[in-house]
Amino acid sequence: MSLTMADRDGFIWLDGKLLPWREATMHVLTHALHYGSAVIEGERIYEGRVFRLAAHSARLRNSARLLDYELPWSREQIDEATRGVVAANNLKSGYVRPIAWRGSEVMGVSAIGTSVHLAIAPWTQEGRLSVQAKPGGITVTMAQYRRPAPDSAPGTAKAAGLYLICGIEKDRALNAGFDDALMLDWQGRLAESTGANIFLAIGNSLVTPKPENFLDGITRRAVMGLAERRGWPVEERAVMPEELDGASEVFLCATAAEIVPVGAIDHRRYQVGPMTRALIDDYQKLVRQPDCEGFGESAHLAAA
Repeated sequence: MSLTMADRDGFIWLDGKLLPWREATMHVLTHALHYGSAVIEGERIYEGRVFRLAAHSARLRNSARLLDYELPWSREQIDEATRGVVAANNLKSGYVRPIAWRGSEVMGVSAIGTSVHLAIAPWTQEGRLSVQAKPGGITVTMAQYRRPAPDSAPGTAKAAGLYLICGIEKDRALNAGFDDALMLDWQGRLAESTGANIFLAIGNSLVTPKPENFLDGITRRAVMGLAERRGWPVEERAVMPEELDGASEVFLCATAAEIVPVGAIDHRRYQVGPMTRALIDDYQKLVRQPDCEGFGESAHLAAA
């Protein structure tokens, strides 16, 4: 089978129809291609079910609103379409990429007058979507770009355009021999990696940056819930880079990555310790529960 994303067998749900994979296309003058008006999600399939599907669909709709447009499909309709296309592709495990965008009716900075489209594509291989776990932990370097301020960009939207600097930093890290890059926010505080949230084990607590203008990840919320069930305090607050020196464990988490231990951040070295290992085990159990499609710890998205 071809390894390219464009040339595959299977089906993609596009604007209400299941289409053969190779026929799910858009015009080259699509507004989102030129001006970044697309919003995306990333979802995981476990035993035929999509983990926290309702939360992902709700966040997709909310991201579109933050970019000033409305999806003409309800959260429930998006859920149903996702289940349908996963079943059509006969997938028991894999990844799902929903994407909504503004179309090709007009060309210019303004998107007024464009139509809104939605596609949902599931596949078995994740490829280079996210960082992959390693036995001793991955290596991370500090990024040059920072996450933008709230008055500069809608950072709480999962918007395609906001991943531009992430892609640049990811490539810089890979070319320098690292696995990922850690980004600061506009005030010089720890934010996230190029595609995942970060947790530090400091003393007997887990510490994670407060998401003031970056994604409050669905996996992040799940990890916080698992830690609290174990009775571990979770501090959600501003975290300064120098606090990396006092951490005994560091890990990243995201839908595609799941929970990924960090072995080094530049000159700093970390062990894959007991808190990280326990949460990895807990998470693998959580995602395979029969009721895993609901909102869970991401219930704050329910109104989206």
